[in-house]
Amino acid sequence: MKATVTESLPDRLSTDPRSPFYDEALLAQGIGIRLNGKERFDVEEYCVSEGWIRVAMGKALDRRGQPLTMKRTGTVETFLKTPS
Repeated sequence: MKATVTESLPDRLSTDPRSPFYDEALLAQGIGIRLNGKERFDVEEYCVSEGWIRVAMGKALDRRGQPLTMKRTGTVETFLKTPS
């Protein structure tokens, strides 16, 4: 699995505020994620070096009310979204 990342973006990032990989300021800027060349808009967490993303499984929730997630593997690319 090939991993690419922009220098300014972290190797791992999560949208969950309880996670140690959460960064509100960076998420507010807008992060784009591509998995195997296809842009994904439903990513909950990613890790570029390990080559995986976590996506929500529909509207299903765990017993604590958090979305159930599924791990997808492949080539992960991250980029900052620029205003058009």
